[in-house]
Amino acid sequence: MPVTPLVIAVAGKGGTGKTTVCGMLIRYLAEKGKRVLAVDADPNSNLNEVLGVSLPVSLGDIRETMAQRELNGDPIPGGMTKQEYAEFMMGDALTEEDGFDLLVMGRTQGEGCYCYVNGVLKTQITRYSGVYDVVVVDNEAGLEHISRGTLPRVDILLMVSDSSRRGIQAAGRVARMVEDLKLNPKTQGLIVNRAPEGALDSGISEEIGLQKLTLLGVLPQDENVYKFDTAGHPSADVPEGSPIKLALRDIAAGLGL
Repeated sequence: MPVTPLVIAVAGKGGTGKTTVCGMLIRYLAEKGKRVLAVDADPNSNLNEVLGVSLPVSLGDIRETMAQRELNGDPIPGGMTKQEYAEFMMGDALTEEDGFDLLVMGRTQGEGCYCYVNGVLKTQITRYSGVYDVVVVDNEAGLEHISRGTLPRVDILLMVSDSSRRGIQAAGRVARMVEDLKLNPKTQGLIVNRAPEGALDSGISEEIGLQKLTLLGVLPQDENVYKFDTAGHPSADVPEGSPIKLALRDIAAGLGL
């Protein structure tokens, strides 16, 4: 029977460690026994690498193929309807893993009207999400897919910043965008990543106040993440006792996850 999943959106500018945080959260939820759909909605993201998953075909690639067929007037193969062909193509985009499944949105290239295909995307994601307890979406800072209505509502919005004023200011811009879009998440707050010794200096704390952000927690600079990344290992798989994982578990527990 379909369920209404909890939708968690993770957003922030590039280079803040947003995708690593997102991957660790997905692992945490899966270990808690939750059925998790991970959605990579950042065209510049590498959530699959953070999770140790081969890059699947993206919905953007499929959307391009379908849109080009529309533009070129190519017939739908196999006598299928357009809807049946869309569902057939998009069935290849879901990668099933142990504890979670991954859907990569990808990037749209080219010209033409994508209204129909975007509608199919929304339908497919809604259909997929009905069998999961939690949907975790790794977004770009512009929240493109959310603003277009391609993705479902947002229950929890996590803004990730590094320990810099520019990062906090970028998180503030995301918060204002959320307000403009009238997303109205039930919970919204900031996670500061890569803080030296897990502490914020007074300047960063001041900027958080200026941006009117709710601080959910602080993740320390963790050498384990650097070592895993440079060795080509999934950074979401750093040891359970790693400082960043311990801190993230505390944040997740505080959110009731």
